[in-house]
Amino acid sequence: MAKKEILFTAKSPGGLLELLIENQPSKPRGKVKSELEHGLVSVDGRTVTKFNYLVKAGQQVRVGTYTPKYEKNKSPFLDIIYEDRDFLAINKPAGMLSIATEKEREETAYRLAADYLHGRIYILHRLDRDTSGVLVFAKNREIRDALQDNWDSSAKLRSYVAVTEGIPSPEQGRIENMLRETETHLVYIASKGEGKRAVTNYRVLKKNDTYALVDINIETGRKNQIRVHMSSLGCPIAGDKKYGAKTNPAHRLCLHANKLVIVHPFNGREITFESPVPKKILKLI
Repeated sequence: MAKKEILFTAKSPGGLLELLIENQPSKPRGKVKSELEHGLVSVDGRTVTKFNYLVKAGQQVRVGTYTPKYEKNKSPFLDIIYEDRDFLAINKPAGMLSIATEKEREETAYRLAADYLHGRIYILHRLDRDTSGVLVFAKNREIRDALQDNWDSSAKLRSYVAVTEGIPSPEQGRIENMLRETETHLVYIASKGEGKRAVTNYRVLKKNDTYALVDINIETGRKNQIRVHMSSLGCPIAGDKKYGAKTNPAHRLCLHANKLVIVHPFNGREITFESPVPKKILKLI
């Protein structure tokens, strides 16, 4: 069942967010902003996520315009690993976006989860498109807001497993520096005082002459953080051409989010979400 559409024609030019609020007077402002952020709004058929996008008079605006590609519980991609009244956790496959962009609308983890719960879903964090593993959603905005406002303290453990080209030296360590992103979306280690702080802890679990299986825990969740940090050791993640890998033995980025532990913001309960490491990755060692 698709989410009910809202369709209107702009009578005068204006910012998209304000037009949405004006044409949906009974809907809370936060809900309208969430729909924009999650790619559920289009103008003349084009997905728009910017609040200040200028809508011209006569343009058509739609909210909740997607048509689900998959029936509930029958999507080959929606691999549910945990669900209760507050959370839905899935095993996101490599190659799938966590959330919509201006170019990609349909096959995202958020959209599949929204289809499953008929739109009542809020994303808590993201995984890179080519990273697989645990991705958790909140089922209400209060949970989402409470966790996102204190994510670094609420997420007690963010664990990944990777296969790197070469053996990191030392085989156990902590990487802490500042990361910045270029206009072409390449993340790099910046000078002290610039960028955003990023902290990665790693430990080699197994190794052979070519690759290492590495356990990774992050204290911060910056874009491409693990990929940049492993590359900075001279051991890029296998399959990660963007950050220097020369091989692609598993035909995918060899990075998997295998465990996430969070503290429930209202009752203090620790909840553990786990996803097994794909055999494609493990068999390389």
